[in-house]
Amino acid sequence: MKNHMRLIRSGAQFAVQVFGGPLVKHHRPSVDVLFRSVAQVAGRNAWGVIMTGMGDDGAQGLLEMHQAGARTIAQNESSCVVFGMPKEAIKLGGVDEVVALTHIASRLPRSIEEAR
Repeated sequence: MKNHMRLIRSGAQFAVQVFGGPLVKHHRPSVDVLFRSVAQVAGRNAWGVIMTGMGDDGAQGLLEMHQAGARTIAQNESSCVVFGMPKEAIKLGGVDEVVALTHIASRLPRSIEEAR
């Protein structure tokens, strides 16, 4: 059986919890479930990246991360196999930057100190 993932906090530590549950927009696992939990638990201390994929799974969750102060990146259309998921996140206004696949890693902080 496929399961969802969510970020949880345990004291000063973060952990990932794997759990069952209903389909979310016909998906399990759902990126929206993971991103929503990151928005709630980590907020501005998080980075979100949405990459090639069909449909809109993850778009709402990335928007919630963005609204919570996280930095958000979407893969650009020309480097995607399927531009569905990034396109929907961009359309909702949940993306800070749109970059080519080959440039995503360089946009992320290399350390916790750099992220601050």
